[in-house]
Amino acid sequence: MPLIGDDAPSFTARTTLGVVNFPDDYRGKWVVFFSHPGDFTPVCTTEFIRFSLMQQEFRKLNTELLGLSIDSNSSHIAWLGAIRDKIEYKGMKDVDIMFPVIEDLSMEVARRYGMIHPNARYSPEEILERFERSGGKLKLQEFSTETVRATFIIDPQAKIRAMLHYPFSTGRNMDEIKRIILALQKSDSEHVYTPEGWHPGDDVIVPNPTTWTDAKGRETDENSGLMCSGWFLCMRKDRRR
Repeated sequence: MPLIGDDAPSFTARTTLGVVNFPDDYRGKWVVFFSHPGDFTPVCTTEFIRFSLMQQEFRKLNTELLGLSIDSNSSHIAWLGAIRDKIEYKGMKDVDIMFPVIEDLSMEVARRYGMIHPNARYSPEEILERFERSGGKLKLQEFSTETVRATFIIDPQAKIRAMLHYPFSTGRNMDEIKRIILALQKSDSEHVYTPEGWHPGDDVIVPNPTTWTDAKGRETDENSGLMCSGWFLCMRKDRRR
């Protein structure tokens, strides 16, 4: 499994919008790369709808969406068609999914990103549902090769900057994923940190000094514009507020 700060593993794969060469096709952009356990699963359906409706919001942040499951491209297309034609969720309907979804029948991409968690199994209800859809052809051991809900936030230099993993039963929070991207972009552009619960416009944290002399002088410098409650926690106003 790659870790934060590692190069995002490269791959070439077929998707619902054509062949993707990663990361070359996304150089200079942020990417939200996320997996789902399988097509036609209910939690992932709600996630796809929400992601799709936020796609332009992410693009304003120079961010593209890229999905994956180990199902086939034909299955992906059938699922996306069903979402558009049949599904209504929280008043959202007729949603056309226009971000690429990777076909990964060989599980090569999923394995490179550590998306296969053998002990993260479906609930009994989900197993029964998929077994019935398969016409009784699906074997129970196949459930050990499902992808978990993994999310990788990858920066324009193709470095992994954040990772989130969710169990099958719990849907992702797309607003939190967007908030993480905003926080990372703030840190990169202004060399600051963001405190818990930070949102654009909130105060930011100034990185700690590296010498004892600077630490001693930090709290007494009246011209620094810092708000310090200790030499190791100094904040300043958001300059863009």
